[in-house]
Amino acid sequence: MGSRGSNFGNRMSFLMLSMFATMAWFYVAGRLWQDTESRVYLVNELDKRTGQGKSSVSVDDTMKIITCREYQKRLADLNVDLEKARHEGFVPKHVIENSVTTKKKLLAVVGIMTMFGRKNNRDAIRKAWMPTGTALKKLEEEKGIAIRFVIGRSVNQGDSSDRKIDSENREANDFMILENHVETTEERAKKTKLFLIHAVELWDAEFYAKINDDVYVNIDALGSVLASHLDKPRVYIGCMKSGEVYSQPKQKWYEPDWWKFGDGKSYFRHASGEVFAISQPLAQFVSINRLILRAYAHDDVSVGSWFIGLDVKHVDEGKFCCSSWASVAWTPLVTESRGNGMQD
Repeated sequence: MGSRGSNFGNRMSFLMLSMFATMAWFYVAGRLWQDTESRVYLVNELDKRTGQGKSSVSVDDTMKIITCREYQKRLADLNVDLEKARHEGFVPKHVIENSVTTKKKLLAVVGIMTMFGRKNNRDAIRKAWMPTGTALKKLEEEKGIAIRFVIGRSVNQGDSSDRKIDSENREANDFMILENHVETTEERAKKTKLFLIHAVELWDAEFYAKINDDVYVNIDALGSVLASHLDKPRVYIGCMKSGEVYSQPKQKWYEPDWWKFGDGKSYFRHASGEVFAISQPLAQFVSINRLILRAYAHDDVSVGSWFIGLDVKHVDEGKFCCSSWASVAWTPLVTESRGNGMQD
């Protein structure tokens, strides 16, 4: 009996072990099957993303790529056209059309360069030749001439100097205030450039003229002179002059870049800074190329340098010379306008 019981126990142990082994085999086989499916899925996904196997780029995606390339080509063509316009000194036609509504084109925009402490000069000009109030608007509408005093901001923005200009402008409404320009004598060339840039943006005119605030103007004579040059597409009008380039720092008209003007140390021909006018294409040229136009120590030389390499008609207009008896401009009638700058 003892041997039979022992054999029965051995058989049961064998059967239990076989059952556990079978279950373990099924479990391992199942996990291996799941791992195989995962591997196949991951391989297929990897093929799609790396370009192996079936492509993941649809027809719609292909059309989008083609359209994008067409737009890139169009953009490149437009850049070429824009660059040509810049070289010719013009802005694109649609820019001009969009910026100017139903207003007729003006004959001229005149900027009178003024500074802090020169209210006496401005008041004298208002009494002598520059209309005020509704008469200023009437001049613009009937004769096509817009006039504004041009000034920047104080180095200490918002101080008494700025407040006085703001107060004067509220009363007279005849200023162009260059908000991003600090008013200093050393930055006159930059100020002239900013005037031209802003004037082109604000008014559509045949000519843009710069005048100092110690020069009085016969506005009718100025209009006649400018109208006589309407047939010239790119014209630079002024009392043309040249002169010595001063290379010593202690000299009054010292030019830091004197060496650029050659061994003769003589400036190229340019209009005197008291009065000059340029046609619209030249003003647009200045606006477009504002970031790369060099400013020298003096504003008149700077303006002349901007046009020296262009196809521009330089007009030596004797009536723009302050010494001329038939001048459109003459020197100050008010001597105190050359004071110490403490009038305001």
